[in-house]
Amino acid sequence: MDKTERLFSVMDALRRHRRPVTAAALAEEQGVSVRTLYRDVQTLIGLGAPIDGEAGVGYMLRPGFFLPPLMFTPEELEALVLGGRWVEAQPDAGLAGAAKNALAKIATASPDDLRDRIKDTGLWPVLMRGPQEPTPVLGLVRAAMRNEKALHIGYADESGRQSERDIWPVQLAYYEGKQIVAGWCCMREAFRNFRTDRIVSASETEQRYGRRRLQLAREWREEWARQHPDWASEAGGN
Repeated sequence: MDKTERLFSVMDALRRHRRPVTAAALAEEQGVSVRTLYRDVQTLIGLGAPIDGEAGVGYMLRPGFFLPPLMFTPEELEALVLGGRWVEAQPDAGLAGAAKNALAKIATASPDDLRDRIKDTGLWPVLMRGPQEPTPVLGLVRAAMRNEKALHIGYADESGRQSERDIWPVQLAYYEGKQIVAGWCCMREAFRNFRTDRIVSASETEQRYGRRRLQLAREWREEWARQHPDWASEAGGN
C-alpha cells in the first residue's frame, strides 16, 4: 500500500469511529508503526482534514465532515452492489428506491465511471419467495424510529382477534418473506414483537416516546439476552 492509499485508509478508519481512537489502535488496524501513524495524521491535518485530538489521547473526525467516496476496491464495490440489490428486492418501497438511487450516486461520485462495473458485478441476491408486495407500514415504522413518535396500530393475533394499541418501534428486522417490529407496547407496558403482516392498520401520532430510542434499544437488547442466553453468548453479549 503506497502512502496515498494509506492516508485514505486512515480517513476511512476515522470515519468508522464515533469516539476518539488511539494512535496505537489505528496503527494496529492499518498494519503500520505508531510513529508512521502519527506522521500520517499530521499529513492529513496539514492537508486540511478536520481531525481533532492529540498523541496519547486519541483522534476523531469533527462531526459533519464529508469525504466523497473517491475510490472503491473491487470487494467494497461488490459488497455495496449486492447489499443494494437485496434492499431493492424488499417490500419497503422507500428503502428500495433509496438503494437504487444510492447505487447511482456511488457510480458517479468516483473519478472513474463505475456504471458499467455496477451493472455487471456477477453478484445477485437470491430470494426464495420471489418479489413481495409493497408493505407501506414499513415506511411508517422507520419514520417513527427516526422521529421517536408512537404509532397507533390495529393488530391481529394468531386467532384473528384484533386489538388497538400505541407502540414505540425500537428495531425493525427484515427476514425473507416477513418483517418483524420490535417495540415497546404501551398497552402491555413491555417489549413485544409485531409481525407486519398482522398489522391491519397503522397511523402516526404526535406522542413522543417515553424514553429515547437508544435507551429503549439497550433495554430491549438486555431483555433479549436474558431470554436467549445461548444466543447472547454466541453473539458476544451484543
